[in-house]
Amino acid sequence: MIFSQAIDKYITDHSTSEDPELAELNRETHLKVINPRMLSGHLQGKLLEMISKMINPSAILEIGTYTGYSAICLAKGLKPQGLLHTIEKNDELLSLQKKYFTKAGVEDKIIVHHGNALEVIPQMNLLFDLVFIDAAKKDYSKFYNLVIDKTRNGGIIIADNVLWDGKVVNYQTDNDEDTVAIREFNKLVKNDMRTENLILPMRDGISVIRKL
Repeated sequence: MIFSQAIDKYITDHSTSEDPELAELNRETHLKVINPRMLSGHLQGKLLEMISKMINPSAILEIGTYTGYSAICLAKGLKPQGLLHTIEKNDELLSLQKKYFTKAGVEDKIIVHHGNALEVIPQMNLLFDLVFIDAAKKDYSKFYNLVIDKTRNGGIIIADNVLWDGKVVNYQTDNDEDTVAIREFNKLVKNDMRTENLILPMRDGISVIRKL
């Protein structure tokens, strides 16, 4: 958490409340699923929803579905005939995803692809308005290189966990594979002349990248 608990509570108390179905998904994820911290949660979910609504995309790609919280948030901004394609390699989460996609009324807007994103993405013959990267940290640069040409000019790529618990500035973690990978990803994005970006110090760090 970037902010103190008091500031985090203040932000939560003065932001739009979490939707009931998302609050239920949040609780069930924490009760039943390993590593519930991976869930986007209320504030990050609301940010994703608002960005999606501002873009009003026809096509969204999400890399890393987990239990479906972020997919629901992103899908709320889709055009009426728009679709969100989300990739998840853990088949055991499918029933929970479907349950809450239905509860949120977005089941017809979401296509779940099960498998390794590095293998699934090259098979997609689509152009995306919005991409959300939140899967294996060691592969962030590979994901980025796969999606950049599948993102329309003016489109947005969002990457989660780009501050990695502050480890990106702790060089005693140089032997940590994920930390090194996140640093390399952030450097790749910063040096990519095809894009502009801003890292937001929200939760574990969110990079908002716009393709020029």
